[in-house]
Amino acid sequence: MESTPSRGTEIAAAARDVGAVGAGMFLLGSSFGLLVVGSGLAWWWAPVFSGIVFAGSAEFLLVALAVVGTPLATVAVTTLLVNGRHVFYGLSFPLHRVRSRTGRAYAVFALIDEAWALATTRSAATLSGTRIVAGQVLLQACWVSGGVVGALAGNAFALDVPALDFVVTALFVVLATDAVRAGREATGPLLAVACALVARLVAPGEMLLVGMTLFVVALLVRYRLSARPEAADA
Repeated sequence: MESTPSRGTEIAAAARDVGAVGAGMFLLGSSFGLLVVGSGLAWWWAPVFSGIVFAGSAEFLLVALAVVGTPLATVAVTTLLVNGRHVFYGLSFPLHRVRSRTGRAYAVFALIDEAWALATTRSAATLSGTRIVAGQVLLQACWVSGGVVGALAGNAFALDVPALDFVVTALFVVLATDAVRAGREATGPLLAVACALVARLVAPGEMLLVGMTLFVVALLVRYRLSARPEAADA
């Protein structure tokens, strides 16, 4: 009869899982911290955003929206659209492996792209709740600590890095390119570009909000249409 791994063993396994991903999150978090102080906000806003929101791309977006005084309703809708993909992540994320209510609540809160990717590339049967949650805690720790380091460095040395908010855009361009090359399917990126161009033409002042709304609607329509042939074949 196999023995159940100890909590320490599971945490060590989570640390190995995070590995290079955590290092990358620390560096990206540092750029977020630099952006915070470069936008005129106090350094402590970096850990506040990362501690309460913890959604990389949305955090970069929130800084930009906060600086220009965007209405809260617009901020809420934009954040919902940007993070709406997490609803679909939850369908394949092994949340059932997390037993405690507190652990589940945190696992849902900390369900970022990297956590989902790490969890879904491993057999759910080999993942304990401790390993899943510990991995998410470590990922957030890397992100928050990176943000603090970047913010303090920028505050102390008055660093000014132009167009730093483009870092996340560049990251997602690379991820989208890799996804197209791996899956040999470019419909999603092309839909995103088309929605962005339409939004730029019809509502240049609210391009992001309109573009994200159009893209979400387009994805839902595409999903609905692709599901019909499968239902007909069943």
